[in-house]
Amino acid sequence: MSDLELTKLRGVIFYKVLEDLHAHLYNKGDYSLPFSSILEMDDDVPTTTAVSFSVNISQPFSRRTRLLKGEVGAYGLGDGSYRRSVINGGSYDGHGDEGVLHPDGVAADGYTLSAKANGGDGTMKESRIVSRQIPPWLSSANPDEFLEAVKKSDDPLHVKYFWTLVECLCKLGKFSAAGAIICQRLRPTIQEIITSKIKDHAELVKLSKTGIDQTANSPTATLQYLKGQLETLQLTKQKRQNGISITGALLAVSPVTPVMAPMGAAQTAARELLDSILETVVKIFENHVIVGELLESKASQQAEINTPKSLVPDVSWNPESEGSQVTGGYSIGFSLTVLQSECQQLICEVLRATPEAASADAAVQTARLASKTPSKEKRDGSEDGLTFAFRFTDATISIPNQGVQGWSKKGPNMLKEGYGSAAVLPEQGIYLAAAVYRPVVQFTDKVASMLPQKYSQLGNDGLLAFVENFVKDHFLPTMFVDYRKSIQQAISSPAAFRPRAHAAAAYTPYVGKGRPVLQGLLAVDLLAKEVLGWAHAMPKFASELVKYVQTFLERAYERCRTSYMEAVLEKQCYMLVGRHDVESLMRLDPASACLPNSLAQPNVRTSDSNGDAVEVETQMSDLLLSLRPIKQENLIRDDNKLILLASLSDSLEYVADSIERLGKLFSTEHVQAEDYGIKQKTPRRSETNSLPSKDLASFADEYRKLAIDCLKVLRIEMQLETVLHMQEMTSREYVDDLDAEEPDDFIISLTAQITRRDEEIAPFVEGIKRSYVFGGICGIAACASVKALADMKSINLFGVQQICRNSIALEQALAAIPSIDSEAVQMRLDRVRTYYELLNMPFEALLAFVTEHENLFTAAEYGVLLKVHVPGREIPADAQARMSEILSR
Repeated sequence: MSDLELTKLRGVIFYKVLEDLHAHLYNKGDYSLPFSSILEMDDDVPTTTAVSFSVNISQPFSRRTRLLKGEVGAYGLGDGSYRRSVINGGSYDGHGDEGVLHPDGVAADGYTLSAKANGGDGTMKESRIVSRQIPPWLSSANPDEFLEAVKKSDDPLHVKYFWTLVECLCKLGKFSAAGAIICQRLRPTIQEIITSKIKDHAELVKLSKTGIDQTANSPTATLQYLKGQLETLQLTKQKRQNGISITGALLAVSPVTPVMAPMGAAQTAARELLDSILETVVKIFENHVIVGELLESKASQQAEINTPKSLVPDVSWNPESEGSQVTGGYSIGFSLTVLQSECQQLICEVLRATPEAASADAAVQTARLASKTPSKEKRDGSEDGLTFAFRFTDATISIPNQGVQGWSKKGPNMLKEGYGSAAVLPEQGIYLAAAVYRPVVQFTDKVASMLPQKYSQLGNDGLLAFVENFVKDHFLPTMFVDYRKSIQQAISSPAAFRPRAHAAAAYTPYVGKGRPVLQGLLAVDLLAKEVLGWAHAMPKFASELVKYVQTFLERAYERCRTSYMEAVLEKQCYMLVGRHDVESLMRLDPASACLPNSLAQPNVRTSDSNGDAVEVETQMSDLLLSLRPIKQENLIRDDNKLILLASLSDSLEYVADSIERLGKLFSTEHVQAEDYGIKQKTPRRSETNSLPSKDLASFADEYRKLAIDCLKVLRIEMQLETVLHMQEMTSREYVDDLDAEEPDDFIISLTAQITRRDEEIAPFVEGIKRSYVFGGICGIAACASVKALADMKSINLFGVQQICRNSIALEQALAAIPSIDSEAVQMRLDRVRTYYELLNMPFEALLAFVTEHENLFTAAEYGVLLKVHVPGREIPADAQARMSEILSR
């Protein structure tokens, strides 16, 4: 055979080998491993070991190579095994640590078989047994060192095939040409694979929709669909009758559509798409790591042969070195750079993000920036190592948030060329950064586990750095502006703090069933939950997002405080609530046990015994009665303001409870994330976060304290209203000639006001808090009635009957309030009736009553009975002394 024919034959063989190598690099060859499941757990890290030709190679190996490193010759292969493991005790493919599996049962082809082994958890785990026989493509080869090494190796067939192809290139002397062609074809091939994956994904989505449509056309499905639509319509009508629906409130205020919400369909679709594509890229890069290390080891061997040992060049980084010239510029770093740059372009398309400085020749730029040569003392993975270069622009470039060529949320200027992801995603935009983040973190972890030590810096400066910078510089500021605007609109609209006109007839604790939470606070709560949903999707930025929520809660709190002050400013009830003595008595009042607990006063002690409760009630009554005369202008005469205070209190408590639950959940997730990071062999820097110094529970406490202030103001206001009406007793003469059939006008006015206000407040406050608001009326009315006798000069039988009639009318009005303790009301007002009926007793009978019930009234109250003039009753001159003698015993 002539030299020309031999050259042609070598060329034909070269291109045949190169095509086969290309096909296997992208898992399209005859011996390629089939793709495993698209979705893997977050901590499932493939630890497939790559071959290593380790003749005096000083460079550190990758994790997969270190597992197999052993004694090898010029063509020596690592004496190890291929493993694909699951960290959390999963199954192992290949040879485990407990022993070597021998090919006792070889399959029909004589090379591989699958066996079932019982795992420790009782489940069946599949183990791959790889034979040490000669692979089929080497069955006719002449025995040599390479053949013996392949035969002795336990590595899987696809790895052995890579060794064979690289060995062929070595025999042909075509390292440089092969490497150059691989470099040239890398980017177009990846683009084609990604585009194909997206098209396949779109077909699956289309087929699934078609299947749903076909199922929906069946009679049974049609009936179920109609039933569901009817139930939805009824629920919608119910929500509209009781108030605004949660979905409607969120749609009205959220800056994103339901599809783009943290749990929306677009987020799910984008996450699934990226999981699928990045998983494919990881498997391709796995092959590039194997081939890259093979080529580098061959280059190192050739350099050792052709160069004195003392002059062996370092080929680990410098593309201009002799070893890199042999590989045609191809390296693991180059392949990773191109793969990540294409993934970045896809992410830009998903986010509708247009970098400001697009490169005209992306491939040239990538190759140039990926070939930076660090100093030897910086090859240990420091931050000054190899810098990753994106297809468009470097990850560290800061780009304006707005503008035609900047990062745009709506993306008016999309690239003319794209991958077609719009066919799969319901929507695209900057808010899909949350869906992009976690798949990229998982991708980075898997890539980092494959990289040799000298390329470790690539795992830190790659795709994850771009996504994190994008989130930090563009996504978070955009989100803050959008949600701040939504919060401002929600709390500043005219209807934000307007109690609902069509509230439910009875109070319900569930918003979906009509709990009349103020629309402004309901919107704040929904937006806060939505922002924390973004924080859950991006743990590293959770601290920043929680600060956003705190800022929004502060704005909403100030608006609530303003609304509260507008209702109570310059009113006597507000001034009293702020007094220390009044606040102390209200804390000791047993009725305050129904108030929400405050973090500032978690162990507020109330009076438990009946005697202490009566004493607290008496002191509060004396304090309020000492303020007489009460003027109407100092009270809240507008019932709408009282309704607002009631609704504001319930709404504030609703938001406080919601914030507190979210804060506990968020703190729990943070602790679990920290524990999980400690358990990891390599903690993820991207998953670490820190909570702000002021947690959400503090904001919940502020909201709850303002809710309590609203209830206190309402209680004091109703007590002052009672004092305002009851103070008319002191100016009225109860010496009547006829028995009146109706209570006094001020009692009628008071009872009508109690009934009206209870009906107005009832839909906005739960029963136990209604009891707190109106529960102070009975005590103050009873105390005022008893003390009024001291200001009367005379009273007759008809006057006593009139006062008893007043107490009965008041008792009936208060007993009509469902949440009030009617027995306690009756006991207090029976005491009033008993006190005035003592005026109808002769003096001796009165002394006998005092002897038997000396503790029922105080000595001063018994003394007043003797001082007031009752027509027809004779009081001896020593009556006061005899009364004092009985009470002093």
